[in-house]
Amino acid sequence: MRNDQEQPLSGGNVSDGVVRVGDTVRRPAGPWTPAVHALLTHLHEAGFRAAPRPLGIDEHGREVLTFMPGNTVWPDRFALLEPARQLARTARLIRDFHDAVAGFTPPADARWQALVPAEGPAGGDEIIAHHDLAPWNLVTDGGEAWAFIDWDTAGPGSRLWDVAYAVHGFVPLSADPTWQRTDAADRLRIFADAYGLDEAERRHLVPLLGRRTRSMHDFLRDETARGNQPWATLWAEGHGDIWRSDAEYIEQREDRWTHALLAG
Repeated sequence: MRNDQEQPLSGGNVSDGVVRVGDTVRRPAGPWTPAVHALLTHLHEAGFRAAPRPLGIDEHGREVLTFMPGNTVWPDRFALLEPARQLARTARLIRDFHDAVAGFTPPADARWQALVPAEGPAGGDEIIAHHDLAPWNLVTDGGEAWAFIDWDTAGPGSRLWDVAYAVHGFVPLSADPTWQRTDAADRLRIFADAYGLDEAERRHLVPLLGRRTRSMHDFLRDETARGNQPWATLWAEGHGDIWRSDAEYIEQREDRWTHALLAG
């Protein structure tokens, strides 16, 4: 395959070696790839189409996936999620994924690359979670085509652990004045309603919001101490400070989130 047929793809924080070739995406494979491909195959067979379909391994040992048309929402297209109905649509899409994956039985020899241990009332192996449901992994063409990409860190987790991470990014719950919202509590409730959280799940979710966000700071700190890339570079660029500040912002407002989720 000629190199000029390959178009490098950017987006997210870990995209080295990811290229588009025609209607496919090629990306470095790892020990987790067979399990991730089994997961994606199951999702398509279960009727969930908002994810790439695996097409095997190419002659260079890279995984091959269908290309999902459009652009990532974060940061330049976040306005697409401003309307409440679009935020609700995102929450329903995540619920559709969680419902579809509930019937998935991983291969007996499955290996996963889940980076942060999951928490939640149902334990850390309730489902195979995405673990990075965020605007930087939501692709849309601006119309009806919506899809989540970057499934390589999928692994055992819980619905609420996935939801807590998604709420941080999609509401968003941010300490940054550029992204901080006066209607964050209202958007949190919109998300929870659209996903379909019951009262018990809402109570469990509140403390997870801060813990899930802080877990990203701790992960980057620990991987940097071990000298592991690309995490050390992200830490040096200030990503750890962002996650820590967001965690503090969330933790200091737990009463607000509780009221939003349980009042009325």
